[in-house]
Amino acid sequence: MITEETPLQDEVEKHIRKLIKPLKEEEELKKVLKVKLTKKEFKILNCWAYDEDLETLLKKLSIDEERYPLLKEKLIKKLNQEKLKQEIMV
Repeated sequence: MITEETPLQDEVEKHIRKLIKPLKEEEELKKVLKVKLTKKEFKILNCWAYDEDLETLLKKLSIDEERYPLLKEKLIKKLNQEKLKQEIMV
């Protein structure tokens, strides 16, 4: 169920292995993720959700291409933690 109004929701759904309940509404989800993720992780997730250019993101975050895969992996692991999943589901 990918819709244009919920790009962040759709992106989070892509990275969670086992989703039991539906995710919260877009605005509520954004608030929870802003608190639970680091600023860089949140910006990476937003970049994925809104199809922004990766090169621009790397410059904006002042990270190199070697650090990006580590942040990406850490972000996906966080999204799959049970405690976080409970907070972002309805």
